[in-house]
Amino acid sequence: MTLTARRLLAALPLVALIGLGACGRGGDQREAPATPSTAAAPAPAEPPVTPDQAMAPTRTILDNAAATPSLSSLVAAVRASGLATTLAGPGPYTLFAPSNEAFGRLAPGVLEQLLQPANRDSLVRLLRFHMVPGTLGVAELQRRMAAGGGTARIMTVQGEPLTVTMTQSVITLTDGGGNKSYIEAGDLAQANGVIHIVNGVLVPKLD
Repeated sequence: MTLTARRLLAALPLVALIGLGACGRGGDQREAPATPSTAAAPAPAEPPVTPDQAMAPTRTILDNAAATPSLSSLVAAVRASGLATTLAGPGPYTLFAPSNEAFGRLAPGVLEQLLQPANRDSLVRLLRFHMVPGTLGVAELQRRMAAGGGTARIMTVQGEPLTVTMTQSVITLTDGGGNKSYIEAGDLAQANGVIHIVNGVLVPKLD
């Protein structure tokens, strides 16, 4: 039976994303509980990974993602959510694009449940949480962090912020629950914005 939208989103940070290297606030660092169905998303070592094929800056976010095998899970989610028209439109948008490996860290069956029509609202919220209006390249993210004393907050299309910091030399995104995702390949220019490929899925707040 398909999970309800609320139950599904409630399950995501508990069984799927809490292992993404989150640290407690105020210096209270603790390791997330291990689960048999997930794997931590460690900060990638330099040099950063490169996409499995070059993206054409004259093509849209949707077209380039659809032509990139390592983003096939994301593309399936975008199409199921109804956001394909948005990411093929003029934008511009900054998309923090979870790789197939990032989606693979979800608990078994979670992505399949998200793709069910009954859970479309939950999927839309999740994807919009990875989108930011405008074009924010790596240099701009670094500038904002410098202006904020090492931390920047960027507002997503979902209307909830992501916190941007550095982990060694890797740009790190943190959601409201403390789950972290790291930019593996940044500044992939698009006709309607920019893609940064990330190695973890981030979750918006629950109602």
